[in-house]
Amino acid sequence: MMGELASAYKSGCQSARIVTETWGAANFYCPNCSSPKLDWLKTGYKVHDYRCPSCGFFFQLKSQRAPIRNSVPDGAYRPMIEAIRKDKTPNFYFMQYNLETWSVKNLLLVPHFAFPPSAIIKRNPTTPKGRSQPWVGCSIALNRIPSEARISIVTESKAISPSEVREQFKRVKPIGEIKGVERGWLLEVLNVVNRLGKAEFSNQEVYAFASELKQLHPQNDNINAKIRQKLQELRDRNLLLHVGRNCWRLPD
Repeated sequence: MMGELASAYKSGCQSARIVTETWGAANFYCPNCSSPKLDWLKTGYKVHDYRCPSCGFFFQLKSQRAPIRNSVPDGAYRPMIEAIRKDKTPNFYFMQYNLETWSVKNLLLVPHFAFPPSAIIKRNPTTPKGRSQPWVGCSIALNRIPSEARISIVTESKAISPSEVREQFKRVKPIGEIKGVERGWLLEVLNVVNRLGKAEFSNQEVYAFASELKQLHPQNDNINAKIRQKLQELRDRNLLLHVGRNCWRLPD
């Protein structure tokens, strides 16, 4: 059926978009609530492809044939950065499809609150045909998004149960309670924690990344104090366990 749908379009990009969005309309469910379907927003929404009919969450689909690696092409740079700053980013689905069988091989969900500004990489300006002014695009650095918020829905053609997906979404949802710059800080500290590659760690091990965090937040002159604050906020949201003085552990 998907192959027949694809054959109706001469453009490979257009057929891939229609087929993958049709698949999403038939298979996507809301991770935030119990809705078994999402509404497909075919027209009138520039940055949203689907909306949950129950909770109103918006979703955007990014699909590609290539494996999903650290970087995924996105649209214009400035609107994406502004969406993060104003808390208007949609939830993103990142899909790898198999062109021969028109099936989904891998599918990731990243919640709208899980994008630190540092994950949006500005690309070199270009002047596409028909434009008089340079256009600046961007890429999404998935490795700048905490692993807890890269939620697998399909892995190597095997679907994860909706209950498991919703449980993972529920676990990271408290991050969304924090707004603006402070959320970016929380996500970046959580990224550092994950980069340590160990279940238990100390404040001093996170302080070792202070210069890197200073580059991301040059206006802050007390990086270590901010790190301590964010470790405590991660603990308050059950994303870290405090096991002793200046000592932390990732939950199982």
